Order: sequence, then structure tokens, then C-alpha cells
Amino acid sequence: MKGVILAGGNATRLRPLTWVTNKHLLPIYNKPMIFYPLEAMARSGIKDVLIITGPSHSGAFINLLKSGKDFGLRLSYEIQEESGGIAQAINLAYDFADNGKILVILGDNIFTQSLKKDVEEFNKKERGAVVYGKNMATQSKQYGVIESKNGKVISIEEKPENPKSEIGQTGIYMYDRRVFDFIKNQKPSKRGELEVTDLNNNYVKEGTMICRILSGWWVDAGTSFDELLKANILVAKEIKKESKK
Repeated sequence: MKGVILAGGNATRLRPLTWVTNKHLLPIYNKPMIFYPLEAMARSGIKDVLIITGPSHSGAFINLLKSGKDFGLRLSYEIQEESGGIAQAINLAYDFADNGKILVILGDNIFTQSLKKDVEEFNKKERGAVVYGKNMATQSKQYGVIESKNGKVISIEEKPENPKSEIGQTGIYMYDRRVFDFIKNQKPSKRGELEVTDLNNNYVKEGTMICRILSGWWVDAGTSFDELLKANILVAKEIKKESKK
């Protein structure tokens, strides 16, 4: 399996910070935000990772991350010319995936759980997909909401008024090789983008989408200043806790 990190977008909710840099290059305590999904990929056992970003700050990513050897990874880079949705960005990994499975992490997702066992298990499966969720209680309506039974996803609704569960959809997914076929046949949403929820619902309809609930803490650090601050505080506490051991 190969890894894909999505690090594009305009991040309008974090302006004026993002007038001068990509949000994934902003600091989370003592490291740039992009380091955290890269470290998560390395912990999962994946070696080849594609970073997809926009044209404005692509050079900054290369200057910072270079070949990826500092993370024990082999990095490749792809440019998303314009914002067309998460599924459209994933489709840029078609050649990189080389007809294999992929682990996708949105670059502003910061979390503590290791995905290594899940990656090993998914590698043994013939087909299907995995979406990671987090129990978010009343906040779940701010995200795609996952309804599941015994681990199998029954439905995913994008920011519903009346959520069917308290499980919010995080930005962590695993897909089989058919993901690019689904994207090829996908139609844009009302806002003109290829939505990841629509992509995931292809697997839901055929009964092959599994939901895994993340343990530990998880932060969607790029959505607001409050979440950015929360990520800094949580990482600082984690580092200080480890230093006392």
C-alpha cells in the first residue's frame, strides 16, 4: 500500500496567516503541520508517500521535506492546479498508486493512533474501503456523519441537520484499486466539486465500507483558529508528558 497526503486548498478560514503560506506549513508547537501526517504514514509502515498540494507553495514543501529520508519515507509530489474537491485531488494519485491500494490522510489531521495493524489487515483484503470516524457528540453535524452497524457503514451524510449518529467522518481513508474508477464516474456536487462523501458512498452502496473509530485524540487543525490552537496545546502536553517518562 502507498500513502497519499492532501495538502492543498486555499484555507480561507485561517487568513491572514494563509495569505503568505500554505496552512500545512503552519507550526503545530515545535513542528510544521505537515510533519504529523508524514509521521503517521511512517508509523503505519508505509514507505512511499505522495504529497498533493497547490502551485503557490509547492516549492516550500520540497525545500522543507526534500526526499523524505528524514522520515524514513520516499516522497513524491503532485500539483493540484485548482480546487476541485477531495475526490478530485485523490484522483491525481492514479499513476502513483500503480493499480494498488492507498491510505489517504488529509494534511491537517493530527492524531495519536497508529494505523499499522489496520494497514496490514486491509492489505489482505481483495476489495473495499475504510473510513475513520471519531465520536464527536453534538459537533458531529459539522462533518460528514457516519452511521454504522457492527463496523459496516450503513450511510454517510455530509453535515446533516439531524445527524443519525455521533460519529464524525475524519480525513483518514483507505481505498482499494477501484477508487479511481469510482472517481472517474463521479459527478460534481452543487458546489462544483467532487466530494469525498459521494466517493465513499460508492463503497457504502455495495456494502464494502468499514468504519474504524479512532482512539486517543484527533484534531482537524486546519479548520479554524480554535482548532489550530487546540492542536498546539494537545501536542505540547503530549511532548511534555513523554519527557517526564
